Amino acid sequence: MEVQLANPRGFCAGVERAIDIVERALEIHGAPLYVRHEVVHNRHVVDRLRGAGVIFVEELDEVPDGQVVIFSAHGVPRRLQDEAKQRGLTVFDATCPLVTKVHIEVSRYAKEGREVVLIGHAGHPEVEGTLGQFDERHGGRMVLVESPADVATLEIRQPDRLAYVSQTTLSMDDTAEIIGALRERFPAIEGPRKMDICYATQNRQDAVKVLAADCDLLLVVGSKNSSNSNRLREIGTRAGIESHLVDGPADVDPQWLAGKRRIGVTAGASAPELLVNELIEFLRSRGVNEVVEAPGIEENVTFSLPQALRRA
Repeated sequence: MEVQLANPRGFCAGVERAIDIVERALEIHGAPLYVRHEVVHNRHVVDRLRGAGVIFVEELDEVPDGQVVIFSAHGVPRRLQDEAKQRGLTVFDATCPLVTKVHIEVSRYAKEGREVVLIGHAGHPEVEGTLGQFDERHGGRMVLVESPADVATLEIRQPDRLAYVSQTTLSMDDTAEIIGALRERFPAIEGPRKMDICYATQNRQDAVKVLAADCDLLLVVGSKNSSNSNRLREIGTRAGIESHLVDGPADVDPQWLAGKRRIGVTAGASAPELLVNELIEFLRSRGVNEVVEAPGIEENVTFSLPQALRRA
């Protein structure tokens, strides 16, 4: 058997920044340190940080007064930002700058009194955070759609003052289809000049499409609650190859490997390279004798830490 490694794969700049914020805050303030929601959606990362003294909470009332709290890379609603400020908590915001970009778009549309369609998955923390940026006091409103079928049943009051934004970790193909349905039904709709899907999500999806054309099994390293990792598995499935999402070697069923000649391996944007290496070693023990890294886009995006956490 041969392994084809997707390129790029694994951590994106937003995830690296979020983890760096938590680790730097631990250095400066010590444990315990509170993080609202999982800072990134990866079990290995969360367990490691928990072992270092991080306490993950879902609501701010779980954070004692006078403590440090970090908002996850997915972003939070404005009400939580306001609540933290009112309580005098020390806050470090690890929201990915590309998610913040969407928040700024939403705030601008809200101030213009527009209706806004958010393309995303209901219940995802990024979606909840983005919905929570909209201020209805200017007369607009915000609605969520998950599919073209949702677009067909949308009730819009002002079709000539309509805009859309999207979750950053969606399938590019699915999102383009929904945007197409929106434009067909509401020709005057406005949106961002570039799709809100982040560069890392796009690059990793493109890399999987290349792998899928040449492999008969796809293994995606990533946790079950990771949106971008799930999208990578879906792309493989749609391409007609057997595809599985795994947190690591322990999740691999040896039966998946039976009769396979070329295995594609990638990792979601929140999965560390350590887990990819562990998976490769497991596959070597099961008969893989060659590992080839596919050519791909070189990513050089970086995001700076909050001023208070930067080293002198």
